Amino acid sequence: SVNSKLTVDYYKKSCPRFEEIVRQVVTDKQMQAPTTAAGVVRLFFHDCMVESCDASILIASTHNRKAERDHDINLSLPGDAFDVITRIKTALELECPGIVSCSDIIAIATRNLVVMVGGPHYEVRFGRKDGTVSDTSRVDASLAKTTTPIDQIITMFGEKGLSVQELVALLGAHTIGFTHCKEFAKRIYNFSPTSQNDPQMDPEYAEALRKLCMNHTMVPQMSAFNDVFTPGKFDNMYYKNLRRRMALLQSDQAVATDKRTRPFVDLYAANQTAFFEAFGRAMQKVSILGVKTGRKGEVRRRCDQFNNFHP
Repeated sequence: SVNSKLTVDYYKKSCPRFEEIVRQVVTDKQMQAPTTAAGVVRLFFHDCMVESCDASILIASTHNRKAERDHDINLSLPGDAFDVITRIKTALELECPGIVSCSDIIAIATRNLVVMVGGPHYEVRFGRKDGTVSDTSRVDASLAKTTTPIDQIITMFGEKGLSVQELVALLGAHTIGFTHCKEFAKRIYNFSPTSQNDPQMDPEYAEALRKLCMNHTMVPQMSAFNDVFTPGKFDNMYYKNLRRRMALLQSDQAVATDKRTRPFVDLYAANQTAFFEAFGRAMQKVSILGVKTGRKGEVRRRCDQFNNFHP
């Protein structure tokens, strides 16, 4: 099985200071730019759901090939997330050239950042290889949009072998980070002829968001925290907010009402320990989805281009 090929001490001999170097770079970056954690978690997820965890999200487009990162859904992935991966790779190439894959870097950076902002520690195994394909055409089928209906989201996750419970646990990552106003504007401005906001949303919350996002068409980078109460802390507040009808995104709010997902929302809102355990396990599962090992991939010298680079 894949799990036996990946090991916790994969780099023990070939790059003994691997984890120490990652920890140092990640800590410095997160202190400089506190939204890095949320950005890297999204990067990890957007990488792993398409072509597996193979760092295909990091590849830069060339004039004859449009890579994953230039798909509309990935344009909002923050520069800080790409930057911290580049910094780690640079430091590791100095220490042990050609040894550590970009995909292993994403996996460990994500776990370290989750822990740094108060989330659960879970074990990460190593030995992933970097993929040799990155194409925007492969993204649509694997990543949900904010408007994707819950049925379809459940199906998408199911196709990857992820259960409804794992889906709800992974969405808990929305307890950190922010979302651009344009992603939820339809829910708060002229939702229907009779109502400014989506009736599924708490009216006072909607009012506050309307004020916050007032100029968002002029200033596209305007955004709101996903969790207004503890935006920088990885906790179970996301689920409590869902129950208060204080979710930014339509796809999130649907999770609180659908009868398949709601029991897990209730469980995690009431029990942070249960959420942390489920989140850690689900992240481990995502991190080995269709993973490439041995000769099925390569260890990139630069995370943004394949080794046999042809522009």
